[in-house]
Amino acid sequence: MRVARLFDIAYRRAPVKRWLWRYWYEFLASWFRDRRWTFMNYGYRPPLATPPLALAPEDEPDRSCIQLYHLVASAVDLSAREVLEVGSGRGGGAAFVARRLRPRRMVGVDISPRTVALCRAWHAVPGLSFEVGNAEQLGFADASFDAVLNVESSHCYGDLGAFVREVRRVLRPGGHFLYADFRPREDLDAWRAGLLAAGLRLLVERDITPGVVAALEADDERKRGQIEAQVARPLRRAFGRFAGLRGTALYDEFRSGALVYRAFVLQNG
Repeated sequence: MRVARLFDIAYRRAPVKRWLWRYWYEFLASWFRDRRWTFMNYGYRPPLATPPLALAPEDEPDRSCIQLYHLVASAVDLSAREVLEVGSGRGGGAAFVARRLRPRRMVGVDISPRTVALCRAWHAVPGLSFEVGNAEQLGFADASFDAVLNVESSHCYGDLGAFVREVRRVLRPGGHFLYADFRPREDLDAWRAGLLAAGLRLLVERDITPGVVAALEADDERKRGQIEAQVARPLRRAFGRFAGLRGTALYDEFRSGALVYRAFVLQNG
């Protein structure tokens, strides 16, 4: 218990949090190079009455993850626009947005150099590129993009306020921040206040927790099979927690409502 308490204290320090998440994603990129694994979010399943999103056969295995990206990124028209995804991970989301929503330019930024190298090797889509970068200090000029996309990534950052200020800086006037992530329910008001503190205007806020839980349940068997097939036995429990499998604390907290998953549309100016 004392070790766990010390870890919790250390994790709350921004430099430690940044380093831990960068190390984790560098580890994943080094040891798990299966190019079928290009999405890392928990996914979204809409209510049963909603018509299913039409997907190509090759995209079906990633339906839940793609539906989350589509929900967030299609909130505004991105065609012929310049779009930045911060926290692009293994690149599946940026590649889908580039193919499906057809921005003129799509840039994915991630803190892990090895992950960016995988993305460059795997995703050959016209107008799509990947760069190494820090969400809290983006290497782009002011007013460079029409939209910034961020899906299930900001909980890894050391300073949410610094990130949102950077989002506003790189957005053009009238540009949109398309954003989704999760937090403990008790932190919801502070989270929302942190998003608004940089001066962005909140247009839409949606609670999509039920759809995320539905995705976790729909994908549970497939994820378990992948973990058993690809992950060494001593690491399987950690990967199960990371994947949000049934019976893990994260899954239970989503189910109980202790964790909430929100999707936002904010605008600059």
